[in-house]
Amino acid sequence: MDSIQSTAEPEPKQIRRLQDEVINRIAAGEIIHRPASALKELLENCLDAGATSIRITVRDGGMKLLQIQDNGCGIKKSDLPILAHRFTTSKLSKFSDLSHLSTYGFRGEALASISHVANLTVITKTKKESCAWKAIYVDGEMTPAQKGAAADPKPCAGNDGTTVTVENLFYNVPARLSALRSSSEEYARILDVVTKYAVHNAGVSFLCKKVGTSAPDLSTPSSTTKQAIRLLYGQGVAKDLLTAEVSAPRKGKRKRDADDDQPGGGKSDEDGSWEAQAHFTSANYHSKKFVLLLFINNRLVESSRIKKALEACYTSILPKGTSPFIYLSIQLDPTTVDVNVHPTKREVHFLEEEEITERIADAIQARLAQSGERTFEYQTLLTGGVAITDSGTSLKGKEKARDNNTGSDAASSTPPGASAAKKILSQHKVRTSAADRTLDSMFLPPPTQSGDLDNTTARHGADAVKERRKTREMPQSTCYLTSVLALRENVKKAKHIELTEILQKHVFVGVVDLLRELSVVQVLKKLYLVNHGTLAEELFYQLGLRQFGNFARLKLDPPAPLRALITLAVDAEENTELSKLTKPQIVDSIANILISRRNMLREYFSLGITIEGMVDSLPVLIPDFTPNLDKLPLFFMRLGPQVNWNSEQECFDTFLRELAYFYVPGPGPLLVPSPSERTGNNDPDKDKDDHTVNPQQQEEASEKWQIEHVLFPAMKRYMTAPKSLLTRDVVQIASLPDLYRVFERC
Repeated sequence: MDSIQSTAEPEPKQIRRLQDEVINRIAAGEIIHRPASALKELLENCLDAGATSIRITVRDGGMKLLQIQDNGCGIKKSDLPILAHRFTTSKLSKFSDLSHLSTYGFRGEALASISHVANLTVITKTKKESCAWKAIYVDGEMTPAQKGAAADPKPCAGNDGTTVTVENLFYNVPARLSALRSSSEEYARILDVVTKYAVHNAGVSFLCKKVGTSAPDLSTPSSTTKQAIRLLYGQGVAKDLLTAEVSAPRKGKRKRDADDDQPGGGKSDEDGSWEAQAHFTSANYHSKKFVLLLFINNRLVESSRIKKALEACYTSILPKGTSPFIYLSIQLDPTTVDVNVHPTKREVHFLEEEEITERIADAIQARLAQSGERTFEYQTLLTGGVAITDSGTSLKGKEKARDNNTGSDAASSTPPGASAAKKILSQHKVRTSAADRTLDSMFLPPPTQSGDLDNTTARHGADAVKERRKTREMPQSTCYLTSVLALRENVKKAKHIELTEILQKHVFVGVVDLLRELSVVQVLKKLYLVNHGTLAEELFYQLGLRQFGNFARLKLDPPAPLRALITLAVDAEENTELSKLTKPQIVDSIANILISRRNMLREYFSLGITIEGMVDSLPVLIPDFTPNLDKLPLFFMRLGPQVNWNSEQECFDTFLRELAYFYVPGPGPLLVPSPSERTGNNDPDKDKDDHTVNPQQQEEASEKWQIEHVLFPAMKRYMTAPKSLLTRDVVQIASLPDLYRVFERC
């Protein structure tokens, strides 16, 4: 007997009304995302109450305790029973009030939402009442402090204003609690919210601290907006701050009539219904993170359209990968703003948004253009200089006058109230500037009219400061390849803190030996002998990782034949007999490897190789630095056996190592005749009696200049020194106080 299976059709489920507890929990989750969002709602209530002083106390990132105290108008005792009910508010009474709303809050959901996910306590006092009143709320209703007691507000001591205490946030929502970050990160978000409101409400004093700490993490007095920005975001932002004020255009030109000539005649149209004030940094300031404080009708909001428009103002001004600081406050006619578009009031909609945004961006661009080009500040401190006193006389001049006079005459030559300069012992004088005397200045003769080499050296020294000013920023490229991210992380893990500080704070003294790649630097009272070749190789490797996929290009015109370059290097090798391949086969093998991977090399490293085997571009690791192209044959030959082409991470790592080795300054291998051999000048003593410049000396002078003015400044700025350099490449050779002790014994 056949059995027939029939699938039962699903029946419609019954629609039920959700319980009030579930409704309130859902609503609370839309408004209170984390402690910082709860604080934002409470801050806005304080400001609506007219507070001039706000104190915030936090424990465990706001998850255990979040307390905010203000000196505002307070809450009436009669309003406390419904304070934490949903949709209870003093901001509006009918829907039409939304069209001219001027307060932060209006829904009456903040305290209600907090009471459903935390323990809420409110202590409040108005100026007319003789004592404060304390109320405890759970799930929107007042509850007694102890079982069996009445749930009425209890009298207690307190100052004018309101203190709201939120404890055990999300204690009944474990999923939300587990999704929060660490307490330190949540506290950082709280500080960020307080900072933004403190800038916009500069007339209100703010204080934020952790429980158990004596010093606050944020404290601002009542001040101006610029002073608040200086205090909260630092002098680096404040000193480059510009201001622009924008308003709506006039609706029309007034007509001139006979009344214009009379006093009071011919009134002009008033400005439109909006105005904006912006404080933004000039082209001299840039940061990795775009900081935008946007307030619309005093409400902290976000707007992707406004943010993109403001970013576009700096596109052609700041280096790639850097951003400005902008504080923008827009005041609009409340009738043109719809504030009821987001549960947390994070977004608003307003009329003519595109036109208003365009006018603000144009005003900021015009102000940036007026401020001029980027400037670089620097300060040179020279030891042993002449100090100028308030009277305009140098201290050296006064000392000389005292030496020529005796007794009362010498005493009378010093004006009353003048303080003598504190003498610094020689063993404690610290080299503070690269403009101080170098090793080259001690050995090279003074410049002469016929000495081109000396003139070149002097010209290089004079242009050093100008070249440093022209140094361009090299921001880290954005890369999502896990292999590159892992290599960058390895550089951070290998960092040696003390050695990195030495490179960051050093002052260059001079090149000791070009052939052995040795130079001397000074850090405070200590001298270090460093192998600048090894340091440069590590620097170029890190710069290659830093700019991965975003290298500048060095164009070769005309392009160089790849196989001819490799052939030069292979012919110069002496150990090719150990290989099973002949020299032509080795050349073809290496060339085929590079040509087959030309697309990857061009995209990631800007190394241009055509399908015909012509090299048309090389990557630029550092501006104003061209590697020795005599090393080009050796570079391409080493790319064959030295690079692991089978593993992505090892391929990138080994290729960048070879690129760094190619960039290290120094003479190339003798693959082609030297300039003296090509010209037939093999007599090294011939130049002694001649005024012409020896090409070898000219190359050495150029190499020394690059080491001093390009490599070491780049190390100071970009290099993260690994511990491996301490073994033999960085050695302390002298300490100034110890040397003076030796001389004192002699």
